[in-house]
Amino acid sequence: MVVLGFVLEAPSHAYRMHELIKQRGKDKIVNVAQRNSVYQTIAQLQNADLIRVRETQQNEGRPERVVYEITPSGKKTFYAWLESMLGEPRREFNEFPAALATVMALSPDAVAVQLQRRRQALRQRLDESVSHFKERLVKGLPRLVMLDDEYKNVLLKAEIKWLDGLIADLESGQVTWAEKWLRQLAAQLETGKLG
Repeated sequence: MVVLGFVLEAPSHAYRMHELIKQRGKDKIVNVAQRNSVYQTIAQLQNADLIRVRETQQNEGRPERVVYEITPSGKKTFYAWLESMLGEPRREFNEFPAALATVMALSPDAVAVQLQRRRQALRQRLDESVSHFKERLVKGLPRLVMLDDEYKNVLLKAEIKWLDGLIADLESGQVTWAEKWLRQLAAQLETGKLG
């Protein structure tokens, strides 16, 4: 999606796309640690007839660069994907909710310790993200191209706030469990008679 968006923006070669991804901070949402990832994505988009070779450039002292452009089918597909992703919430299977669903396998104290670790890591991630966001704004990058970063920051803040409340409830004993109580709950759930 990101690579296709860059080719829609302007015909591009792989190196330029890789650099734009890093400059705009999109390496936080797409895995392009290696430039080869961009080449693999380009090959997939080309095989699907979403992009095509526009020209091959050969500048003195530089390797040959293949410039890609979006196809009519690529434009249509890009807009359909974008509208769908923006307008239709998807079921995303994140591992953290799965861990929360089975949290009672640990003791309340152990859960509190692990959630404190998570909260600290998220705070650090948020601080770094906010700092990068501000740096890019100062450099003149418009907010419009950083909406994904802004959204991630809002989610991080919300999760940290939620963790603060849950950790406090665990520490106060408001949220707690014991093996005997869990067995009783399991039996009640099996019979459908909660209470």
